[in-house]
Amino acid sequence: MRLAFLVNDVDIEVDEYGTTRLARAAARAGHETWYVGVGDVEFGSSDGLFAARARAARWTSDDTLASFMEGIKARDAERIVMDDLDAIFLRNESIDDLQERPWASPMGVVFGQMLAGRGVTVVNDPNTLHRATSKLYLEEFPETIRPRSLVTRDPEAIERFVDEVGHCVVKPLYGQKGRNVFMIEGPGETNLAQMTEAVLQDGYAIIQEFIDGAEDGDARIFLLEGRLLERDGKVAAFRRVPNGKDPRANISTGGRSVPLEIGEAELGIVEAMGDKLVADGMFLVGIDVIGTQVVEINAESPGGFQSVERLYDFDIAETVIEALERRVSPGS
Repeated sequence: MRLAFLVNDVDIEVDEYGTTRLARAAARAGHETWYVGVGDVEFGSSDGLFAARARAARWTSDDTLASFMEGIKARDAERIVMDDLDAIFLRNESIDDLQERPWASPMGVVFGQMLAGRGVTVVNDPNTLHRATSKLYLEEFPETIRPRSLVTRDPEAIERFVDEVGHCVVKPLYGQKGRNVFMIEGPGETNLAQMTEAVLQDGYAIIQEFIDGAEDGDARIFLLEGRLLERDGKVAAFRRVPNGKDPRANISTGGRSVPLEIGEAELGIVEAMGDKLVADGMFLVGIDVIGTQVVEINAESPGGFQSVERLYDFDIAETVIEALERRVSPGS
């Protein structure tokens, strides 16, 4: 399999992240593996082909994740024809580019759409990914598995929602890593105006009712092709616990990960979401769950592989690459 990972910028990739683990699993399995940044693509010229300045990802038996990534960054870029790829994994975070490089933000989806039209297997499906980059995608799923919410840019509408619902969380519709996420205790919140102003700087706000148990963190659960991501009977899921008084459980904000036992509530959520995720071409996603409610779907570049590996001592990236192999060569 000839496989490329499309990332924001190869030179700033982090060795501990999930993309590195996916590339390691692909290279270990003997696949021709490449890294391409969203600014490294060319199209047209005389041949009408997609090309890219790509870095080879080659694994040796004595590599660590750090040395593996160092080797990728140290190699000279080579010109590859992307039309000849069997698959491309879209792993760029469009939100990261929105402020400093707005030209780059939509390009992963755009390139993915064009390559899919040329017969390359693209995951996640770029047509759905365009919607799924916002938290609005969650609203397409059954009301029984998601909190009551409102998407708006009207501060007065947010205030009315708080008056009606009470305890809430407000955050940017397009956001990540816990940035500008605020807890609203209820009607009469003294800092509501300041919270609202901060969130609306990032565009639309989504305000969700507070789910009982949220103060104890949330669960990150990985779904592969609409089902629980598992390897050797072990499920790729963990609980993220806030650090101190910060209500955000994101690992990037200081939260810590602890083991999670999958129960009936989680299985019910997967059952309710699975068919739609498959129909939408959402090959790999991470969902954030509190109790019986999904509070977020992470479809662009869901993180947490390192937590799974640390907690359970198994590599879920191998399972993902094996599933991609089957998708590229069905029936093999």
